[in-house]
Amino acid sequence: MIELQEVYKKYRNGVTAINGIDVRINQGEFVYVVGPSGAGKSTFIKMMYREEVPSSGTISMNGVNLAKLKMSKVPIFRRNLGVVFQDFKLLPSKTVYENVAFALEVIEAQPKFIKKRVMEVLDLVNLKHKARMLPTELSGGEQQRVSIARSIVNSPKVVIADEPTGNLDPETSWEIMNIFEEINTRGTTIVMATHNREIVNTIKHRVIAIEGGKIVRDEQRGDYGYEN
Repeated sequence: MIELQEVYKKYRNGVTAINGIDVRINQGEFVYVVGPSGAGKSTFIKMMYREEVPSSGTISMNGVNLAKLKMSKVPIFRRNLGVVFQDFKLLPSKTVYENVAFALEVIEAQPKFIKKRVMEVLDLVNLKHKARMLPTELSGGEQQRVSIARSIVNSPKVVIADEPTGNLDPETSWEIMNIFEEINTRGTTIVMATHNREIVNTIKHRVIAIEGGKIVRDEQRGDYGYEN
């Protein structure tokens, strides 16, 4: 499903963020990516949704080599990928419904299908009753749930989540994790970068730890392993 082979990433300022990573993530897995600040986690995650390109090596996702993917093809690739950010990245002038529907409108889905599918995913994240509200009228947790709904409305095989609970209080973070668990049980691969020690140690999944741009630990049902 996702495979990185001999991947290196060196920035123009001379910093080597990723220093020879080899890893395979299979369809349906739930993987936490952990490590101290500056370890290379963000670069690792960004390369998976083609925000960053490796300096060398190959990154394959759904049979596509992202290292050689032309910029013009990136939007098409991302249609089969969901991305959830720490800061939500919602369109402020659009309603909850419109934010989620937008992901289907850009691929020119039929209006009837859009309405049905958007309401399905809003129901999954328990926001059906707030479909007509604007992001500014929602709490942080609700905004993140909209972001998740938007990320899965295209039924992607993979969802990449970059610190999705980073701006949320503990109770809301658990609610968000329950949604990710439900998405995963339906067969979607989840790759989540996180600093949340309690979540990683409580909801057990595979843990990939990155330090100095290298994978230093890869454990099934692993622990967080760092002091916050």
